[in-house]
Order: sequence, then structure tokens, then C-alpha cells
Amino acid sequence: MTERADDAGVFRALADPTRRQILEDLRSGELPAGEIASRFAISAPSISRHLGVLKGAGLVSERRDGNRILYSLVEDRLATSVGRFLSAVCPEQIVLRHTKWRTDTGRAAHEQENDA
Repeated sequence: MTERADDAGVFRALADPTRRQILEDLRSGELPAGEIASRFAISAPSISRHLGVLKGAGLVSERRDGNRILYSLVEDRLATSVGRFLSAVCPEQIVLRHTKWRTDTGRAAHEQENDA
């Protein structure tokens, strides 16, 4: 499978707001499937299907702990796929964003020094 075809699965997974919310929830760390499901007003089997799509896209990993399945975010996969897309479509934006972040961080540090 080519990187482009592989990335297509990531973007298909990201197309659904429920799946994007699951990824956001997993930023805080590993969660059991039941807890993930309890955060949504849809059925547990529907959440299970969403988790399957995310797992198939390589965006989440799972491990068994007794009778529970714990899910965690695969941050590298998301960053690589989205980064590859951004660098192909708007490479100058990456430079601008990085420069702006450095400028904003430097400005905040400078303001803290002046306040002290």
C-alpha cells in the first residue's frame, strides 16, 4: 500500500466528528472501551465500530487487560499523515506556523521577564 493510500484511511477516519472526539479524549491517556462509550449518546456497538475504524487507520492501539479493552492514541501516525498532507499542499504554512509559534513563545517569555 502506498503512503498516499495509507493516509487516505486516516482522513476517512477523521471525517467523522465522533471519531475526532474519541481521539481528543484519548489525548489524556489510555481509556477502556466502556468509558469511551459512556461519553457519547450513541450505542456501545456504534462506538465499537468507530474504534474499529480508528484502529484500522492506525490512529489508536488496543490492549487487553483482563476482560477490558484499553485504547490509546497513536500520536505519531496522526502527526505523520497530517504533516505529510500539509507539507504537500501548503508547505509555506508550516514554516509560517513554526515561525509564529517561536515568535509568540519568545514574546511571552520576554513579557514575563519584563514583569519580574
